[in-house]
Amino acid sequence: MADLANRLEIEDLKENLREVQELLHRHAVIEGLVARQDMPKHELVEQMVHKQHLAELRGKIESLHPADIAFILESLPLEERLVVWDLVKADRDGEILLEVSDAVRESLIASMDSEELVAAAETLEADEFADLAPDLPEDVIQDVIQSLPFEEREQLRAAMSYAEDSVGALMDFDMVTVREDVTLEAVTRYLRRLDELPGHTDQLFVVDRDQKLKGSLSLARLIVSDLEAEVGTVMIPELISFNPEDNADDAAQAFERYDLVSAPVVDQGGRLVGRLTVDAVVDYIRESSAEQVLAEAGLSEEEDIFAPVWDSFKNRWAWLAVNLVTAFIASRVIGAFEGSIEKLVALAALMPIVAGIGGNSGNQTTTMIVRALALGQLQPHYWRKLLKKELGVALLNGMVWGGLLGLLAWMLYDSKALGAVMTLAMALNLALAAFMGVAIPYAREKLGRDPAVGSSVLITACTDSGGFFIFLGLATLILL
Repeated sequence: MADLANRLEIEDLKENLREVQELLHRHAVIEGLVARQDMPKHELVEQMVHKQHLAELRGKIESLHPADIAFILESLPLEERLVVWDLVKADRDGEILLEVSDAVRESLIASMDSEELVAAAETLEADEFADLAPDLPEDVIQDVIQSLPFEEREQLRAAMSYAEDSVGALMDFDMVTVREDVTLEAVTRYLRRLDELPGHTDQLFVVDRDQKLKGSLSLARLIVSDLEAEVGTVMIPELISFNPEDNADDAAQAFERYDLVSAPVVDQGGRLVGRLTVDAVVDYIRESSAEQVLAEAGLSEEEDIFAPVWDSFKNRWAWLAVNLVTAFIASRVIGAFEGSIEKLVALAALMPIVAGIGGNSGNQTTTMIVRALALGQLQPHYWRKLLKKELGVALLNGMVWGGLLGLLAWMLYDSKALGAVMTLAMALNLALAAFMGVAIPYAREKLGRDPAVGSSVLITACTDSGGFFIFLGLATLILL
């Protein structure tokens, strides 16, 4: 059922994008035709046509959720993106800027003046503005800070002081607190006076006069309990809480493990300073997953698909340069065995198989290890055991699939010796892939680097050069 809902949602997004693209295309075509016509009051007619089509496009944009508008902006070239962006109501600018990717956000902010940026930022909560602040000019940040009431100003400074991958950077300050010595009836009256509850409110936080966290009162328990009872008698005194300095990855795992909707954030003295909600955690997990996929491919950051050529070049060149060096090394390995290849042409046809399967196997190992590191499942003293296990898996795969390929090589080239070389080379290269698949993330973790960054590039380099050397070396020793 969930898969069906997701597919329908994606189809709706695509349909909205298609409609906006059609309106933009029709707008461009008709304006072009009007511009070429020679008629009385040409300028007036052109303005009327322009306003008519933009009004239709504005109506479509205004009917969409900010997240859907963000998807559309990310899917349009810069010129069309800015046309749509200019049609967005000013009071929605801030929430849409939060939804778009970092790369697209930069292009939108670059098109806005300081007054527009300040107006957009002032529509956001302190924790939301803290997410946007790194992309804003310093003068805009200062103007927004000065416009805030004292309490919100302090909240904003606190939110901006935490590391990007910490709980403090994800928490919000919009929450409902109650005292343990009041009755549930008083709590109910208090809630009814509110315009609305903060999003994802599944519990109220119980605090004392010094704002120290005492426990929580779930809305479910509030509804079914006797209204004459005091909060302290029905609250849950023990609950999962976080510190602003806690790692966001650890918090995300706790939300997944315990099916949390919200959780309190307390300082070192036990005082309630904010809360962490499931929507912030899901956004963090999604962004972290996207960054990991990009890092494995050697991309330093998320890229606007319609970014200028120079920006895309700067994002991609580093690991391509590494790949160029490793490819040159692999070519020199092949060059060292040119004589062997000339004597037995079958080697040229078979050696890409050994290298290719080794690369795939190594990437499987690295992906599994990077995931385990991200989930905190891999402790330092388990590396040796993990290496032994991966080598065992690699040798077993090598003998099974290498044996099959060896049999095929024997049948194709009528050479038992060539089949044996194929089998042995496959087993050894898969063992090399397993070793490097463990060693590369281990080394990067020890050096304090992201284990995922460029891992696929490095693994492929090792298995290509190593696979060619092993296969051609064995063939030279045994066959020639």
